[in-house]
Amino acid sequence: MPNFQGISEKLQQGKAEEVKKLVQAEIDAGTPVGDILRKGLIAGMGVIGEKFKKNEVYVPEVLIAARAMNAGLSVLEPLLAKAGVKPLARVAIGTVKGDLHDIGKNLVAMMLKGAGFEVEDLKIDVAPEKFVAAAQGGAKLVCLSALLTTTMPQMKTVVGALKSAKLKVPVLIGGAPVTQSYADEIGANGYAPDAATAVDVAKKLLKVK
Repeated sequence: MPNFQGISEKLQQGKAEEVKKLVQAEIDAGTPVGDILRKGLIAGMGVIGEKFKKNEVYVPEVLIAARAMNAGLSVLEPLLAKAGVKPLARVAIGTVKGDLHDIGKNLVAMMLKGAGFEVEDLKIDVAPEKFVAAAQGGAKLVCLSALLTTTMPQMKTVVGALKSAKLKVPVLIGGAPVTQSYADEIGANGYAPDAATAVDVAKKLLKVK
């Protein structure tokens, strides 16, 4: 009987080494790797995401859980491709040009990865053409973060650059000063006030479950 519950619980507790051991034990027992990913790791991050939305856990707990998830993924990832397990979609994420903040962006990247997306992290201070290149390279969603009111206009520039390149890739934006009305104003397709909501919006925009 696979111990998916155990993997999920240890992940939620942030016990990286134990998650790794449990994942390895399931691999050794012949449990399908797709099941370990979905029913163990993704299920655990899903619980953390819901708790985060309800303010039952905070950023440090999410980061620790994400680290545990990455520990489990480090064992699983080489086997997922062989088993033909595909990510939900490829997502590019970055903090816009002129902005060096990355905690919020990192959190969203971890939550997206924890939900089964393949994440291309473009890091910080990202020029519009880099987002365009990521979309041309196969990213199905572009996520923009800005923590300063002075760098928010860069989001509009990126939306414009994608349109100029004739790319119909949806854009999801977020960050402390960002609002839904700003997203509407610049023509972004989605807005998320926090990392857990970003996953829901990403799934909605890409029509994946």
